[in-house]
Amino acid sequence: MIGLMGFEMFNVMFTVIFLIIVVTAVVFLVRSLLQWNKNNHSPRLTVEATVVTKRQHVSRHHRGGEVHHTHTSTSYYVTFQVESGDRMEFHVSPSEYGMLVENDRGRLTFQGTRYLSFQRN
Repeated sequence: MIGLMGFEMFNVMFTVIFLIIVVTAVVFLVRSLLQWNKNNHSPRLTVEATVVTKRQHVSRHHRGGEVHHTHTSTSYYVTFQVESGDRMEFHVSPSEYGMLVENDRGRLTFQGTRYLSFQRN
């Protein structure tokens, strides 16, 4: 009797955890698609801007087992300040990150939350 209850409890917990994972993945996918769509429908804007700061985010992923694997990935971000004083942070490619220097002034082109380019003056 106790073994049967334990098995039923395991099934319930497994189902709940599985549903939580699936719902989280679906929410993430829907939010990503909505942001992509919003960016596509936003106007392309070009404004005078200054590179204020740069940052990197390094994430490490570990996989266990008999053989351990570690994978790292780096995301690059640049913050720009426009003439109105507002600041905007954009995810940029590694090559763009390397080309931009703090206090660079120029013309920033973006679409929604999507960085497109920066042309120095």
